[in-house]
Amino acid sequence: MIYLALGANMPSSVGSPEQTLRRVLALLPSRGVIVEAVSPFYRSPAWPDAADPPFVNVVARVRTRLPPADLMRALLQLESEFGRKRTVKNAPRTLDIDIVDYAGLVTDAPHLMLPHPRLHERAFVLRPLCDLAPDWRHPETGQTVSELLRIVGEDGLERLESAR
Repeated sequence: MIYLALGANMPSSVGSPEQTLRRVLALLPSRGVIVEAVSPFYRSPAWPDAADPPFVNVVARVRTRLPPADLMRALLQLESEFGRKRTVKNAPRTLDIDIVDYAGLVTDAPHLMLPHPRLHERAFVLRPLCDLAPDWRHPETGQTVSELLRIVGEDGLERLESAR
């Protein structure tokens, strides 16, 4: 299984962060990435500056024939197409797409670390991943996503019912 985490906290050319994420999910098949399932959408506080606009986050289970590096290039291209400008680290953004897990692959390549190196610290990834795949296990630690979520907690997360 391959899991992608998508988030946005600034409007893009297609509208609000939620509208952007929905559009990107709809476009993935045209990039050779088939969306099999999508978690509920969540709102989470911006980090590290909680004064920035909140994020909308979602996790998708996908399949593709693209190898990990090619998938990452396709995702970076989508970010660019939706107005992502990489300036300051953790700055507000129109779109962020991370590969959370690529079929259990573990790699520390400079531009593609798998599984995502900070997923175990991020409730905004763990909660939707738990909704989608409650038995998913971290490829390195063996911990389930439910165990990881209990450790970090869910403070500040809000499920968006309208996003179904």
